[in-house]
Amino acid sequence: MILPGSSSQALAATLATECDEPLAVAEYRRFPDGELLVSAPALAGEGEGREADVRPVDIDGGRAVVVASTVTSDAHVELLQLQDAAREAGADEVVTVVPYMGYARQDKAFRPGQPASARAVARAISAEADRVVLVNPHEPSVADFFDVPCEAVDAASRLAEPLPDDLDEPLFLSPDAGAISIAETVRDAYGDGDTDYFEKARDYDTGEIEISPSGAPVEGRDVVLVDDIIATGSTMSESIGVLRDRGAANVYVTCVHPLLASNARTKLERAGIRALYGTDTIERDVSAVSVAPAIAAHL
Repeated sequence: MILPGSSSQALAATLATECDEPLAVAEYRRFPDGELLVSAPALAGEGEGREADVRPVDIDGGRAVVVASTVTSDAHVELLQLQDAAREAGADEVVTVVPYMGYARQDKAFRPGQPASARAVARAISAEADRVVLVNPHEPSVADFFDVPCEAVDAASRLAEPLPDDLDEPLFLSPDAGAISIAETVRDAYGDGDTDYFEKARDYDTGEIEISPSGAPVEGRDVVLVDDIIATGSTMSESIGVLRDRGAANVYVTCVHPLLASNARTKLERAGIRALYGTDTIERDVSAVSVAPAIAAHL
């Protein structure tokens, strides 16, 4: 049985099809005092009135797969409630899939007195989970914070699917040397092209950071910028400007997690991208491909 959080309904449906498992129809309510209530009834189709039209999900000793990206603090609460609802429905095993894990970038206490928020969140999720599956966490080490087995799935290869088949001398660029592996994964899945990364140098007189591809020529080539997450879009839009100045033919932007906070989308469009593609770990209009097949392989 697949139990979806409100922010992951499309992905949960696709995953249910991939795994050939039933999909629960969850209900999401908010009380006048702001508290949330998530329940997972399934349509019964009998009787009269709202209560007669639904029945509680009966998992009866089977496995429940909770699928919930925690893009907000409310989404975290929903996830915890869904896990508990699965136990109430009789699940013997609860597998919690967190396609996008909020707070994962707060993986340590950066200043005295601060929490390691990712650790706090992981421990809360662990309380009712038998196993956890993450998708391309920004900091892979967050998997170690869980008190139950946790697996990080690499779904970056899915980003090759929506790219045009006829890219001209494609160059796959990562935002820094540490993320070159994700660019290589997308390049390998695409089947053609080179990889490179951006180097960042700080001018200590002005405080400005200059970025540039480390070595590969870009003039006249189609360039694919690859990252695990696009949050504010500031660094990515600056990178696009550098590529434009150096004569890149077309610039495509791809990411696993299209968070696109605030005006990030506007920054990228204004910078002059040809297209923007993301997955459905965060459901946006740019979610051109699903990570469901990658997740299903680990369930």
